[in-house]
Amino acid sequence: MPLNDRSRIRLMGVHADLVKVIERAYELSTNPFIVTEGLRTLERQKQLVAKGASQTLDSRHLTGHAVDLAVMIDGEVRWDWPLYRKLGDTVKAAAKELSVPIVWGGDWKGFPDGPHFELNRKTYPAR
Repeated sequence: MPLNDRSRIRLMGVHADLVKVIERAYELSTNPFIVTEGLRTLERQKQLVAKGASQTLDSRHLTGHAVDLAVMIDGEVRWDWPLYRKLGDTVKAAAKELSVPIVWGGDWKGFPDGPHFELNRKTYPAR
């Protein structure tokens, strides 16, 4: 079963390699997930920083190099950390299979962000 239409719309403007990784991860995942955000405007990023949901105005979302995902259980979004650890492993496996280097926000030490996945800056510079 492919990603739903809402997720596909939210992948518009996202780098094609990251889209491939997310599509493959969805095929591999034992828990369905949705794409909550892909490409963002600077205004949206500023709002997220103001709310404390992000710590940077240099987000990979601004260039289409990042996505946020949400795990769905029984039709409801769930934020339980173990679900995101499992999702992180699944997305990493898909990325490895496709030879696309990614970074998972759940591995960040100062501000872990379980729903966040981005293309590695070294391989995929924004500009």
